[in-house]
Amino acid sequence: MEDQIKKIQLNDLHIAIGGKMVPFAGYNMPVRYSSDKEEHLCVRNGVGVFDVSHMGEFMVEGPEALNLIQKVTSNDASKLINGQAQYSCFPNETGGIVDDLIVYKFEDEKYMLVVNASNIDKDWAWINKFNTMGAKLTNISDEISLFAVQGPKAIEAVQALTPVNLSEVKFYHFTVGEFAGVKDVIISGTGYTGAGGFEIYVKNEDAEHVWKAIFEAGKDFDIKPIGLGARDTLRLEMGYCLYGNDITDTTSPLEAGLGWITKFTKEFTNSEALKAQKETGVYRKLVGFVMQERGIPRGHYPIVDAAGETIGEVTSGTQSPSMEVGIGLGYVKTEFAKPGTEIFIQVRNKNLKALVEKLPLLKTP
Repeated sequence: MEDQIKKIQLNDLHIAIGGKMVPFAGYNMPVRYSSDKEEHLCVRNGVGVFDVSHMGEFMVEGPEALNLIQKVTSNDASKLINGQAQYSCFPNETGGIVDDLIVYKFEDEKYMLVVNASNIDKDWAWINKFNTMGAKLTNISDEISLFAVQGPKAIEAVQALTPVNLSEVKFYHFTVGEFAGVKDVIISGTGYTGAGGFEIYVKNEDAEHVWKAIFEAGKDFDIKPIGLGARDTLRLEMGYCLYGNDITDTTSPLEAGLGWITKFTKEFTNSEALKAQKETGVYRKLVGFVMQERGIPRGHYPIVDAAGETIGEVTSGTQSPSMEVGIGLGYVKTEFAKPGTEIFIQVRNKNLKALVEKLPLLKTP
């Protein structure tokens, strides 16, 4: 099995700096370097860097590029301007989600789709299946490294590395420029932490140089490498979905609270069925919750009502390092989805009280 696990470009570097490596989504990935809590708070309060080079990247080009993207994604990519990114999903033909993704528009006939590592092959097959119009597709996943520089000190930590004014790169916008002396680097105002910062796309051959330059530039800001453990707790505090947990091939985007990326101004895969679902309403909804009693919720724990009747299931849960309480996401029957509703999480056969909360779970002043 070992030889089937893929290695990201900087695999050996992560081992050398003390990264604990684990198999994740088919890749050998650093889960932590120190402790999840320390790394989490480093990103929330300062700046940290994730190597997320396991993510997939597909180029979609040519006169039919937009038509293909419109056909396979739920959001309306025709609204994008050059240098803008958009969160979206690939709906499947049975009401669920193939994957969630980000669409980047470079110019009218040039787009990039960034997909989840665990779904690269599935997504590639999916988009090719619908490419009846002849858009040019290139899977560049194995050629690209991706670093997420995240946290409130991200701009000042790396500004010296680029002539691009990072404070002008708006949320969900990007630019292509020089970074750490490397040309044609994609600098994107995106991330999966809610702490601000950037995602930096570089060619594999430039990855080690750029990684080291980031740490050299950020040393006065106590910059640290951050693993997947803290990435998970950071995204959970924001209520961001994780594919395979909170959204799957059997969860509809409307159930998952992704109606805002499901635009019925165009036709797309399964749009008629999803439109009908929107009109009739969904019977379950994904909600965020905060524990009111001591206990840590985990995926697949039952969610019950005051009478102990099952009303849903936890999809993601953890002890929040910022809030110091148990938090989670889960699907509940729609009548229990309103913020402020009391629910109970079954933790080791005890029903512990929790409150449904509006997302994000971590409230910032």
